[in-house]
Parts: sequence; structure tokens; C-alpha cells
Amino acid sequence: MKYIIGEKLGSTQILNNKGEITPVTLVSAEDAVVLQIKTQEKDGYTAVQVGSISKKEKNVNKSMKGHFKGLGSFRVIREFRIADTSGYNVGDKIAVSNFIVGDYVKVSGKTIGRGFQGGVRRHGFKGGPASHGHRDVLRKPGSIGGRFPQRVLKGKRMAGRMGQNRITTKNIEVVRIDAERKVIALKGALPGKNGTIIEIKI
Repeated sequence: MKYIIGEKLGSTQILNNKGEITPVTLVSAEDAVVLQIKTQEKDGYTAVQVGSISKKEKNVNKSMKGHFKGLGSFRVIREFRIADTSGYNVGDKIAVSNFIVGDYVKVSGKTIGRGFQGGVRRHGFKGGPASHGHRDVLRKPGSIGGRFPQRVLKGKRMAGRMGQNRITTKNIEVVRIDAERKVIALKGALPGKNGTIIEIKI
């Protein structure tokens, strides 16, 4: 299994050998350092915990410094579950060069936060009539239920917080890899805005 953590840089275009334009998203992916190996006997499941995206050591508290075991100071800690962890040891580094051009990966991240939004923007409601005696109903949701059961049902589509949801996009093609700069170019759009933490795995 291949796994790495990156930070979304932005979108651009790449020309291939045929002169065709491919839209890509650039992700800066520092080496992920293995911090802990989770086992079935001790933790109840098997997984590999990694840290990535370095930050200043002065901003790391004592408990996390002890957990990092002198391997570095990391801003992001993630786990990926794997059936066999024998190939990993604490301190190992997982680089972006582990991926190759042509790989199809799964990308996970948080979508852009939109704040509190109404039903028209959040769910695509058409709103109320704009004429024939109606006033101030253009973006209202309308009726939200009948007499029974005298409460708002769970899951009712209404106004509320929009965005900031974790989503996973599958079958994203690796178009180009710059191992020296630690940047990977993935075809198409990825979730979130620039600076969003992105998880890439196969």
C-alpha cells in the first residue's frame, strides 16, 4: 500500500507529448515518517501511524515530543490501516517517489467551508414565486412538514452549515512527480482550497 500526506498548492495545466492540455492539481508532499505501528494484540487493529508537514519544535508540547521520539516535529498525524505491517518500522520515511506516473489513487480531504447557508444555495431549492402578490418569499424553503409527528424530522433539508465535509475522490491519475521538490501533480480537481491537507493512497 502506498500512502502519503500533502498540502494542496493550487491548479494548473500540463502539456503532454501530443500537445494535449491536462488540468492538474499540485500537491506538496513532504516525506511521511512512521511514528508508531499498531498491532492487533495491543491496539485491536493493525495500522501504521505517520507524521508529516513539519512545524517549529517550539510549538510542539512535551507529550507530543515524547511521542515523536526525536524523529521530527510534525503538524499532521494520520493512520492508514493495513493487514500486514511487517514491512514498516518506526523511523521509516515514505516519500512521494514511491508513486509512479500512471498510478490511480484515492484522495481524501475536507471541502471548502461555506458557513451557514440557506436552502437555495445548500440544496438547490427553487424558492417561492416572484410575482402575483408574493413578497419576501423568493429564497424561503416553504413548508417543512405536516401535522404529524409535530416535530422536524431528522435529515430534513433546511438551512444550515455547508461545506467542511471530509470526502474521498477515487481514480485520480498521477500525471507528474517532482521528487526533488517533493511535489506531485494529480489530474483534475481535488477537495478543499489551497493549503488543505490531502491524503493520497492506493
